[in-house]
Formats: sequence, C-alpha cells, structure tokens
Amino acid sequence: MSTATNPTPQTAGEIVDEFLRLVMIPDPDAARRYTAPGLRIRFTGNRPMNDPADTTAFNKARYRWVKKRIERTETVARAAGASADDGDVVYSLGTLYGEWPDGTPFEGNRYVDRYVVKNGSIVQMDVWNDSAEWLLIRAGLAHP
Repeated sequence: MSTATNPTPQTAGEIVDEFLRLVMIPDPDAARRYTAPGLRIRFTGNRPMNDPADTTAFNKARYRWVKKRIERTETVARAAGASADDGDVVYSLGTLYGEWPDGTPFEGNRYVDRYVVKNGSIVQMDVWNDSAEWLLIRAGLAHP
C-alpha cells in the first residue's frame, strides 16, 4: 500500500507520531521506515513482537478496527552527560476507539505507549491499554 507521508519528522516525538499515524492506517510497510533493525516490541499481555506487521496482525484478531486518539506525546529528557546513543524515551498517551469483532463500537479505552528512539529510529516499543479489562467486563468476568 502506498501512503503519502507528512513532512519528514525531525524530533523523537515527531518520529513516534508519524509511526503511529502510519501503523493506524494500517500501513506497517511505511511504518517500518521509522524502525531500526532488531526492533523490540512488547505488546499488551507481555507479547513479544519485532515488526509493525506483527502489531497489525494482533489488532486484526482483537478488533474489527481500531484507531488511537493521541492526547499528548511526551519526550523524556536524557540525563545530563548521556549520549545520543542512549536514545530518547517518548510516551504517547490517549485513548483507543473502534469496533470489537462483533461490530460493537467502543471509545475511551486508555492507552500508554513507550518508545525508545535512537539515531532517528524506533528501537523499542512497549504498549499498554485497557482492552483486556474491557473484554473481561463484556464477558461478565469483571465489574466496571
């Protein structure tokens, strides 16, 4: 799939925002441009992955479709004396919206993603959200 891109991201936060824009289309091939070889992804439930296509496949199994409403992107400043090789830590915070596999819509599902960006590429991605809790409630196994 060919996807037009936004202006070239310059900062670690812009790299993460553009990566998320592409992965939510979903266009994992274009998103891969912002990742480093050896990418380490730890998805919800501590699932190890290593490619944006893995997250796309997981989301296809869990949701009919899903998107992120990014509320804010925060970059944590490197410690004094740290080099660029240590990378920048970027958090993306917001909510998910979409449809469950049965077509039931949802919104307001909180998420936090943590990225490490080194030399202009994402090297690590950790993903947390409330979907598992919401699914437990839908199944009658937990209470809101």
